[in-house]
Amino acid sequence: MREPDAAFADPRQAVLYDVFDDDRSDLDAYVAIVREVGARHVIDLGCGTGSLAVRLAGEGLVVVGVDPAAASLDVARSKPHADRVTWINGDATAVVGGASGADLVVMTGNVAQVFVEDEDWSDTLTAVHSALRPGGWFVFETRRPEVRAWESWDLRPTTVDLPDGRTAVVTRTVTTVDLPLVTFEGSTTLDGDILTSTSTLRFRAREEIERDLLAHGFTVRDVRDAPDRPGKEHVFLARADG
Repeated sequence: MREPDAAFADPRQAVLYDVFDDDRSDLDAYVAIVREVGARHVIDLGCGTGSLAVRLAGEGLVVVGVDPAAASLDVARSKPHADRVTWINGDATAVVGGASGADLVVMTGNVAQVFVEDEDWSDTLTAVHSALRPGGWFVFETRRPEVRAWESWDLRPTTVDLPDGRTAVVTRTVTTVDLPLVTFEGSTTLDGDILTSTSTLRFRAREEIERDLLAHGFTVRDVRDAPDRPGKEHVFLARADG
């Protein structure tokens, strides 16, 4: 699978992620789903800086956090309750044979959309299924392509005050729209350095995702609206067939 974007893999940028995205109220819906399905063993796939993983671990759950960006995991390990999480540096295939029997695998944010190649997406679905117990849950969100969210992603140079008293200037520009792929570039100017990252996301239609889940041994039980982005995302709740 492709290497993680510099925004997550560059240590200088990974430490800024939680500063730039400090409102994680989006995770409330996932905590509620964990409780709804009664999950006690959770794999947070593409856990990033670990905000959800440590929150669930703090509630006494068995949690495995998986991410290909070592720099993001370093940030995650510094958080309260991080010592209760098993951290794995790798992609979904890293859990095959080592973390099977989970009640729930979850992917938040844009994780489901970073798999731009069909083979990577298929390998991920296969790995997730193998990591779940029969009847276990796979829950993730993805942006609805018809909303065309990328049309509002451009960000002119914006000054951000950092907790340590420094200031950073951030920008974001959508560079290519070649559906189903959208590519954008971000930059952060800090202490005279310009830190850049290029990201590409794949926008899959609901019908395509449901077809892929079915082909990989899942039954879609519900497709919900994302509470933090009403009308803009789908949240899939699927169960692994036994």
